[in-house]
Amino acid sequence: MNVLLAGNFGLEEGSLGAALLGSVLFGTIGIVMTIVGFKLFDLFIKFDLEAEIAEKQNVAVAILCGAAILGIAIIMTAAII
Repeated sequence: MNVLLAGNFGLEEGSLGAALLGSVLFGTIGIVMTIVGFKLFDLFIKFDLEAEIAEKQNVAVAILCGAAILGIAIIMTAAII
């Protein structure tokens, strides 16, 4: 994939510029996919996550959200690699 990216932007394969471009591109894709995954998680939960965490100070829900984000990020990392 980096070869295609490097060729499109006039960078040599294996150069620092190609590596940086690949890192930025795949990092951005990973972040966007993680946010989309968490929004889907939020849709399937029957209660309001924001109200539980911000207003009611529910630590258990905050831990659940953190675990969900970690799980989604691990899955996205495996999908990108």
